[in-house]
Amino acid sequence: MKTFNYMDIILSISLFKDFSIKELYSFLVDKYLIQSYGKNEIIYLQHEKAITMDIILEGEVIVQNIDKNGNILSIVSLSAGDMLGGNLIFSNKNTYPMTIISKTNTKLLKIKKDLVLELCYENKIFLAGFLEILSDKALVLTTKINSLSMKTIREKLMDFLIFESNRQNSNIIKLSISKKELAEKFGVERPSLQRELRKMQNDGIIDYDSKNIILKKR
Repeated sequence: MKTFNYMDIILSISLFKDFSIKELYSFLVDKYLIQSYGKNEIIYLQHEKAITMDIILEGEVIVQNIDKNGNILSIVSLSAGDMLGGNLIFSNKNTYPMTIISKTNTKLLKIKKDLVLELCYENKIFLAGFLEILSDKALVLTTKINSLSMKTIREKLMDFLIFESNRQNSNIIKLSISKKELAEKFGVERPSLQRELRKMQNDGIIDYDSKNIILKKR
């Protein structure tokens, strides 16, 4: 019997919670592909055809929109257990609307469309979970895009800083990403973000250095 090293990760995902190891293996045997990607490697280009439902086994990926001028908007980050392509493989236009990049070394489990259909047919819990993930994903992406497109850079920054201040339980916010990545998160160029940081510092709202932002007032 071929060894499958990621069975525990897969069984921990809500989609597969109703399967035993034996049942899941019987579905997957010889019907899956595990593919590895290095840090900052392109997994899918915008407009590339989606032919598999992918599950992240290890690592983290980021969904980015790149406009015709080369501006990058980071939409969402996904990590182990999250799904790619499941919302696309059954579409008449089954192409990725955005570029998918590995933020860290990443491994993906790739499952073909026919097997996804078989799993939906054989297991109602899988089907219900699959539909729930598709609905949640559409809502999250729509909300994120609307939020980013309507707010100013300062509003986006304040949302981020307040969230991180609450999460870190401190008004000294340690940045886990670079200023360039933060700018991409907001869909702006780095010089624009830097100008707004300076304005906020001059207005007495923040102080900052290369690794921290101190939130002085909200």
